[in-house]
Amino acid sequence: MRSTLFLSSFVLSAFLFPAGSALAAESPKPAPAPPPAPVLVPPRPLAALEAAYPEVPGLTGEADVVLDVTVAADGSVKEARIFSGDAPFTDAATRAAPGWRFEPATRDGKPIPARIRVLVHFTPPEPAAEEPAAEAAAPGKTPAPKPAGPAPIEVIALGERRAAGTSSLGRAEVRVLPGAFGDPFRAIESLPGVTPIFSGLPFFYIRGAPPGNVGYYLDNVRVPYLYHLALGPSVVNPAIVDRVDLYPGGYPAQYGRFAGGIVAGETTKPKGELHGEANIRVFDAGAMVETPIGDRATVMAGGRFSYTAAALSLLAPDTTLNYWDYQARATFDVTPTDRLTLFAFGAHDYLGAIEGGEEQGLFDVQFHRIDLRYDKDISPRTRLRQAISFGYDRTAVGGQEGIYARDFLFSARSQILHRRSETLLLRAGVDANYDHYDLVVGGNVDPEEGDQTQTFLDQFFPPRQDIAVGFYADAVLDAGRGVEFTPGARIDLWGSGGVTALSADVRLAMKVPILPRMKLVSAMGLAHQPPGFVLPVPGISIGRLAGGLQRSVQTSTGLDVKLPWGFEATGTFFLNGFFNMSDALDTASRGIQQGPVGPGGGPPGGPPENDDGGPNQLAERALGTAVGLELYIRRKLTERLGGYIAYTLSRSSRSLNFSSGPAQFDRTHVLNGAVSWDAGKGWRLGSRLVFYTGLPVTPANAAIWGKSRTDPFFRIDARIEKRWNLKKRGWVSLVIEMLNATLSTEQTGIECKRNECEPQEIGPVTVPSIGVEGGL
Repeated sequence: MRSTLFLSSFVLSAFLFPAGSALAAESPKPAPAPPPAPVLVPPRPLAALEAAYPEVPGLTGEADVVLDVTVAADGSVKEARIFSGDAPFTDAATRAAPGWRFEPATRDGKPIPARIRVLVHFTPPEPAAEEPAAEAAAPGKTPAPKPAGPAPIEVIALGERRAAGTSSLGRAEVRVLPGAFGDPFRAIESLPGVTPIFSGLPFFYIRGAPPGNVGYYLDNVRVPYLYHLALGPSVVNPAIVDRVDLYPGGYPAQYGRFAGGIVAGETTKPKGELHGEANIRVFDAGAMVETPIGDRATVMAGGRFSYTAAALSLLAPDTTLNYWDYQARATFDVTPTDRLTLFAFGAHDYLGAIEGGEEQGLFDVQFHRIDLRYDKDISPRTRLRQAISFGYDRTAVGGQEGIYARDFLFSARSQILHRRSETLLLRAGVDANYDHYDLVVGGNVDPEEGDQTQTFLDQFFPPRQDIAVGFYADAVLDAGRGVEFTPGARIDLWGSGGVTALSADVRLAMKVPILPRMKLVSAMGLAHQPPGFVLPVPGISIGRLAGGLQRSVQTSTGLDVKLPWGFEATGTFFLNGFFNMSDALDTASRGIQQGPVGPGGGPPGGPPENDDGGPNQLAERALGTAVGLELYIRRKLTERLGGYIAYTLSRSSRSLNFSSGPAQFDRTHVLNGAVSWDAGKGWRLGSRLVFYTGLPVTPANAAIWGKSRTDPFFRIDARIEKRWNLKKRGWVSLVIEMLNATLSTEQTGIECKRNECEPQEIGPVTVPSIGVEGGL
């Protein structure tokens, strides 16, 4: 049953845009009295504006959508464009807008077209009032209309559209994606342009950029990694994640210091009512609750804890695996235009093995962040944010108990947004990062042995301070008729170990309509980054600037087409160049053999013929290119029947000294597809398919094995949900989900000995899950 909501408030922008109007500068000289200013009257709704609350399982809570609505001279809605808001609420508002009718705007009493801004406030439908069934079902009977909302008020919204070429994932849609376990960050691997290292692992290439060149952010706070160990969930409780944006290249100027893509998550806004979510599964349990305190403050707390160790002990008694994470937030409205926010979050992962009766830590990492921000609405057109962040990252080194790589970090950022006019949004800011890296011997080591170990470590990995200061600015220019440009630039000053560097980045993105339902989307950018580690591991960074900064040139051009029945299709061609790059996954042995290096340090086809590499291999620099075509056809997964197909055809290559060839994790074809079906009565069924081609094999081993790549990989994920809606806005769901339901194994390389080759495999890596979720 669809529940209709009436507009709770009608928001008018104070700006009407009749053809030929202009602003005249004041003249300092006396002038004849100007003619009387024309009397402008904005449009007025003839009836209460209405939109239906989206029928999406698991969707609760209130939401706002702001539309730019063009009202014709006859009072009809000629166009409705999204100014701010998130799916599926934006879809519901734009579907409803063509049915709205207005008393048109007038100038001196004559009807004129005008553009106004409408705020649609969605609230969950109230439970149906008790009434006799026969009366409720009587033909032609409609509910009594609700009174119209409050009188019109004037508001200038500062919301921002998504950057050109950005892929966004909202919580409601990700929640029903099979194999993602409801985590928006886990769904990143399903997007075009993303190439996994191995199935399910939390590290991936984005348009040829290695994992160490991909930046991860939550509320503009840098985080070292996104997922827990062993195909675990994301390090942030999904209940507080509003959306996740993937910027594969040419991203906004506020993001810098990474030569690859950017994955940026945004948390939900504080709500003025008690609400929360909780789940319990076979491997972990989590919860989140938020409540207002008075009229000016809110408090939120959430977290997750695994009991994987107990379950794993039944299958692998010599292995220990556990993880936890936490999130806490407090907000306080100092005034109606000033807000203070304190946000703290962190995560820990541990993997150990029992050897000789003692447990040896194989992987022990953790990170913590505290972010204090101050937001001020200087005027209806201008917003300022000041923020400082503190962090601590730590990783146990080489499984040695008591020896850790650490990073103490501090950052400060300031950003101002100013809407100069209805067609121009200006953004500018400054950010600074300080990182102190060191290797330390902890208290679990014998003091005398610890001093010797510390002295040895300091010789090779001396404590280091890294500093980066950046300035950036960009503009979002609406040139009319749907044409939008976003030029931007940033300058960064770097310092590390007594070496300094200066970089200048430029960005340009644009959207240009070609046909009524087709637009050209293009983005380009020049980006810089210091040398990166093999993988984004907390507390570990190469960082040394002696070899110079990494550079990348990122370009993409594509078409976005609106198709019938709610489908949308995007085709994008990209070409990226990487210079002076430190992709240690590839360069560790490329200089001493023909072909890429394998996951274990040698080539995928076997060990190198002359392995004389060493630690300096991590500092090797290479050239790289990535060229490809991405196809993305989708219909919202939250629809009654929704799904998508994401396909990437690409080639990523590396060149070092006199050796060149495909990148180690180059996969020619990557295909993702999913379908989700609302079967009615609270049942929703879904399945996802993942396919990609194998890894390159060295020419010498390919001649022996007879194939130039390992075998392709294929898996199917499945999800079944039964949902019960409780009174008012509560809900409970039983969810059965399985990643790799086909129990597929994956080849990670080959090993060749005496003219015989044998593939190396992992798996089947599969994660079954049975859990109960609920919220209010």
